[in-house]
Amino acid sequence: MPGHQVPQRVAANSTKAPEVFQAGNLRPIITEYDSKKRGCRTELADLVLNKYKCDKNDVPITVAAGSTTPLVEKPANDEELGYNPFEHRDHPHPTTDCETLIHLLKGSLGSGILAMPLAFYNSGLLFGLVAIFIVGFVCTYCVHILVKCAHILCRRSKVPTLGFSEVAEAAFLTGPPVLQKFSGIAAGCINTFLVIDLIGCCCVYIVFVAKNIKQVVDFYSETEWPIQYYMLIMAPVLILINWVRNLKYLSPFSMLANILISIGLGITFYYIFSDLPSITNSGLPNFSSWGQLPLFFGTAIFALEGIGVVMPLENSMKTPTHFIGCPGVLNIGMTVVVSLYTAVGFFGYLKYGDKTEGSITLNLPTEEVLAQSVKVMIAVAIFFTYSLQFYVPFEIIWKATKHRFGSRKTIAEYILRTILVICTVGVAAAVPNLGPIISLVGAVCLSTLGLMFPAIIELATYWESPGLGSYYWRLWKNMLIILFGVLGFVTGTWTSIQEIVEEM
Repeated sequence: MPGHQVPQRVAANSTKAPEVFQAGNLRPIITEYDSKKRGCRTELADLVLNKYKCDKNDVPITVAAGSTTPLVEKPANDEELGYNPFEHRDHPHPTTDCETLIHLLKGSLGSGILAMPLAFYNSGLLFGLVAIFIVGFVCTYCVHILVKCAHILCRRSKVPTLGFSEVAEAAFLTGPPVLQKFSGIAAGCINTFLVIDLIGCCCVYIVFVAKNIKQVVDFYSETEWPIQYYMLIMAPVLILINWVRNLKYLSPFSMLANILISIGLGITFYYIFSDLPSITNSGLPNFSSWGQLPLFFGTAIFALEGIGVVMPLENSMKTPTHFIGCPGVLNIGMTVVVSLYTAVGFFGYLKYGDKTEGSITLNLPTEEVLAQSVKVMIAVAIFFTYSLQFYVPFEIIWKATKHRFGSRKTIAEYILRTILVICTVGVAAAVPNLGPIISLVGAVCLSTLGLMFPAIIELATYWESPGLGSYYWRLWKNMLIILFGVLGFVTGTWTSIQEIVEEM
């Protein structure tokens, strides 16, 4: 081509392995010998994955993807040999097993525990007791799938750590050719659902705080304001708190919230076990109805699913192999979480029966100061937890949009924070009912993030190596998990929306 020299340098270990550049954009195509297929691979996924490795390991692209990349045979089972991602993790303050367990419990024990009696109301006493353990087992197993695939993909991609969306992206890039072009879409979908999930939780927090404070104020005053008034009063304070950009300044609020929730739950258990009726004399149904089961599913998975915090916790561990070992941090933590949630749900529903509210605190007696103090304590705790819950979705949104604002990034960040807080308040004011909102968030977001995506990621990771197993058992197992997630997604979403429409 006149006036334009196309560089063609031969790789060190090959007699004919030129690096090809397309005129105009100079896009290199990396050639690699595939020992299984006895041929060369020059797919776009090779280039993208090579760039991905460089980004994660802080290696300049021009060095790693340059024309001196040798054409050599890749050793068999490369992801199992030679590269140990755990040795390359350079975390300044790695967490011990005990610290990780505490963080896992804090990340999983949220406001959902207070809605568990409502989940049992929608399932029936004994059916709920069995079903909650089944849902807990499936959720825990899906976390195992995700973390195990992350370890395999870290070795395969030669990167020390991977986040949730990065695991999906790497799985698609190294998976079947038909999936490789959808790697960016997979990562984007996970980030989108994470944002919707966590923003939805923020809406739930606003409704929760407003309802509890309203109940206390209504009892001690003659004025009964609509719940939306309390949300409007909260909005300016929420905006100011969420202008805090550094997470370390929010840690005192987190500590205060943990103390208040612990005290509040202790007092709540005192009221639950006071004059608790026997199971035989309760008159409560062992099974509610098929129509109510989607609401149970949505509420249960909202309460139990903490998959959003799993990868950050595992990535910061001193000994990551202990996370999914036996018994392992994950198994111990989820056993405690499921047992505690089951106890609150079972005994809470046994205590209050058909009068069970969206939050167990709303069932506590209004005429007793101790019970009212519980509502205030937990409301304050959840109020301060809002800013921590808001931090993650905002970071995802800001990372994707900040390049559009040029030199005015700081002003734009504060404006965006304000708009998002106002949006959560607006949604909460439009749908001020805890039960359907919790069920909707659980059905839409957590059935996809906690069930469907881990199963899809495992299929993509295992498709070529080590394979789908005898009689394709991995395929059938993951298809069942995906169908379970789809069923919960469709029925839970439909039933929750119906409930919301009926109450508007």
